[in-house]
Order: sequence, then C-alpha cells, then structure tokens
Amino acid sequence: MESSVCDRLRTGPYFNEKTMFQTIKTETNKRGVHRITLNRPDVHNAFNATMIEELISAFTLAGQDAAVQIIVLQSEGKSFSAGADINWMQSMVDASQEQNREDSQVLARLMRTINFCPKPVVARVQGLALGGGVGLLSCCDIVVASPAAKFGLTEAKLGLVPAVISPYVVDAIGSRHARHYFLTAELFDSQRAYELGLVSVLTGEDTLDDAVEKTIARILRTGPNARAISKKLVMSVVGRSIPQQKKLDEYTTQVIAAVRVSPEGQQGLKAFLNKQEPDWK
Repeated sequence: MESSVCDRLRTGPYFNEKTMFQTIKTETNKRGVHRITLNRPDVHNAFNATMIEELISAFTLAGQDAAVQIIVLQSEGKSFSAGADINWMQSMVDASQEQNREDSQVLARLMRTINFCPKPVVARVQGLALGGGVGLLSCCDIVVASPAAKFGLTEAKLGLVPAVISPYVVDAIGSRHARHYFLTAELFDSQRAYELGLVSVLTGEDTLDDAVEKTIARILRTGPNARAISKKLVMSVVGRSIPQQKKLDEYTTQVIAAVRVSPEGQQGLKAFLNKQEPDWK
C-alpha cells in the first residue's frame, strides 16, 4: 500500500507533473518501511536528470514523514545502478564549465540528501553498481548485497574523476582504498566490497530479501529518536555537518566541471560515446 508520502509527492512542493514516477517507484507498508525503487531496468538503472530530481524529492519527503520508520533503496532488474545514463553524459560534452558545475550541484544535492536523511537507509544490491551507483550506496547507512553484485569506480577510464561522490566513498572505504580504486578504475566483487566496508551484510543470492528483512527487523526494535540522534552523532564525530558538506560540494562540483571540459575529459567522453578507444589506451 502507498502511504501519504506518495500523495504528498503528487501534490507537494517537490512534485513535477512532467517527471514524477517516470524513473522510480515508492511504496510504504504498515510497519513504516518505505521502499524507493530505481525503475529503469532497460538501461541498468542508470540515472539521468529526471531520476536525480525524483530521488531528491522522494528522500526529502520520506525523511520528513512521521509514518516512515526505515527507507529501503532498491532497484528493478539485474543491476542496481550503472551510474550516469549515456544520454545524460552526451549532454555533458557540449556543456560549458559553468553548466557542468550547475549540473553536478544537483547530483551533489542528491548525495547530501540521502547521506543526511534522518531515517535509516538500507540498500539492497543484487547486481552491478558503477560510479554514481557506488556513490548512492556510500550514502546509505547499511548495504546488503548478494554474491552477484559487482562494483566499480570507473570514471578514470573516461578521463573523468568521481568527484561529487568522493566524500561519501572515502567515508565508506577509507582514503587508502579510495586511492586504489579511483586510480585503477577496476571492478571488484561483493566479497571485496564487504572487506572494504562498502557492503555491510553479504548474503547468498537466494537469501538477499531475507537478509534485508532481518536488518529491517533489527532496526525496528530500536527507538525512533535514538535512531535519528545516532545518525547525527556519527556525523558529529567524523566532523561533518550539512553546512560543511555544502562547502565540500562546492569544491567537488568545481573539480568535475573543470575535468569534463578539459581536453582529456572531452576526449574520454567522446571516445566512450562513439565506442572508440581514447588515445591514452
């Protein structure tokens, strides 16, 4: 059954008739478990501007809704999220540095919205998570994954960098491992993701939903206020608040905007879009 969240999304300040429910699905059950589902399985749940805006809306309203106790971020199809949509990437090629910066600020707002959401956020990962998909997971509180899941921070293969998601990825896996995977852009499996700390719970392919349900049940046994305070406590201990994150977002969005319009970034993007190899290979 749908909760008041979906009704508010249709009529509230974040609602946009043109884009709502095009790329995601939302549903809340009687226990207050609110599921946000990436729903572009035909493109491996790659995100575009529409999906980013819809996710911001969904997480903002779910975070404000007293009926919501837990948010589960999941996806349809074989992949969790392959990162940026190819058509969205195409639009970056001819955009100015300022346009790229503005575009990146919206993605930064999404990551910040999920990371600082007052409700517990559990991710269910059944398949491929690349680039921004890893960024989404890094912003979640708990990540449950199956052995079929694979991960990668592959931006450098295109002459780009994982700038906007970097604060959250570094938080999740540490600076040493971030250096490794930012530089090599290699894929790694769910066992390695578990060892790195990106994945919290590694379970069998047939027990993925059971593992998510056990995690939900454990969270529901804790006090709602204690949950919200605990999340703020962790943020305070690591020394980052929302205002501080916004300042960091200014830096990371400037970095990716400059890289996208650089000769190497342009060559990498165009080579990828034209299914060619860039010169450095």
